[in-house]
Amino acid sequence: MHWFEKSKFGMFIHWGVYAGAFGNEWVKSDLKMTDEQYQKYVDQFEADLFDPEKWAEAAERAGMRYVVFTAKHHDGFCLFKTATTSFNSYDATPCKRDFVKEISEAARRHGLRFGLYYSLIDW
Repeated sequence: MHWFEKSKFGMFIHWGVYAGAFGNEWVKSDLKMTDEQYQKYVDQFEADLFDPEKWAEAAERAGMRYVVFTAKHHDGFCLFKTATTSFNSYDATPCKRDFVKEISEAARRHGLRFGLYYSLIDW
């Protein structure tokens, strides 16, 4: 905690399936979407603009010291491959990617510490 308080400058990447729903991270709750309605965004999730190398490079150039990435938000969707649920970016989407692995590796290549935001809430 001491290191984090002293670091002051970092990048928080708050991103997930909800970005494709053209809303904020609360879109499922705000619009009272059913699981079936939300599933269409999971089914279409390609993440074609996800570029962890570019983001990490930008953070390093800006003098940032760390990156924090949303591993799972309130929608319950995991942006990493996990055996605990198939509701994840590897098993449930056409892109079959582990975004946590990709961004963590990019951050470390650029000398940035890496942390995760993981919501315990699961709609």
